[in-house]
Amino acid sequence: MLAPKPILIALLGVAAVAFVVFWVYQARGAPGARRPTWRQLAIGFVTNFFDMLGIGSFAPTTALYKLGRVVADENIPGTLNVGHMIPTFVEAVISILVIAVDVEPTTLILLIAASVAGAWLGAGVVAGWSRRRIQLGMGMLLLGAVAVMIARQTGLVPSGGEALGLSGARLAIGIACNFVLGAFMTLGVGLFAPCMIMVALLGMKETAAFPIMMGSCAFLMPAASVRFVRSRRYDLRASLGLTLAGTPAVLLAAFVIKSLPLRTVKWLVVVVVVYTALAMLRSAVREGRSG
Repeated sequence: MLAPKPILIALLGVAAVAFVVFWVYQARGAPGARRPTWRQLAIGFVTNFFDMLGIGSFAPTTALYKLGRVVADENIPGTLNVGHMIPTFVEAVISILVIAVDVEPTTLILLIAASVAGAWLGAGVVAGWSRRRIQLGMGMLLLGAVAVMIARQTGLVPSGGEALGLSGARLAIGIACNFVLGAFMTLGVGLFAPCMIMVALLGMKETAAFPIMMGSCAFLMPAASVRFVRSRRYDLRASLGLTLAGTPAVLLAAFVIKSLPLRTVKWLVVVVVVYTALAMLRSAVREGRSG
């Protein structure tokens, strides 16, 4: 079987430390190098807390940033990837320790590698996009994310099969899909929900999605974040808010709260994300008219 848990955790640790060193070096003297505001910290705590409980963090964070005018639209994708990265590392380590699912090695490696490649290429593209193009892209993809949320919550997708690995055409489809999902992460659309649906549709065991999606996010986010940090296409203070408040929130949710009745909260997130998507598209229309 692939990589025993200690090896995966060690790789995650090395990637996390390497990025933090890079981030600190790049952020020295950068504009916005100040303490996060209480609002930025609160957003980091709430979104990562519910992310650990299965709500997701990217779409809710985007909604809170857009509705509260906390981060400029063009900097939201980079801020999400940079700021949520360390809490995601913590989630990945917890998932590896707690969820005993041994995904077939080749499948896991290729799907994670595909997501990293997608994120690296996607971040390079998104970092050079104009505000209007980012608004259009995020608006349309957020509507797509809402469709995925509704499909999961209403049971419109199958629960999955029993396979722990893929081969042949199904493996090729999985690689292609995870590449696209990795690229979409760089536009602020989370990978968790669509990855779970993809795994189910390909006939894999539902719990197999956890190591795949956690591993994908944990390894692709540094690849994407490096490009956002270098191009300064992110909000440093808001990213620090996500990181500093989000990390303890993940630990609290995982080891203290563990579970909550979240059905109503999930539907509320759907409503808020729809509103945010429409607001993004409306902003893009206004940007086009003014341009």
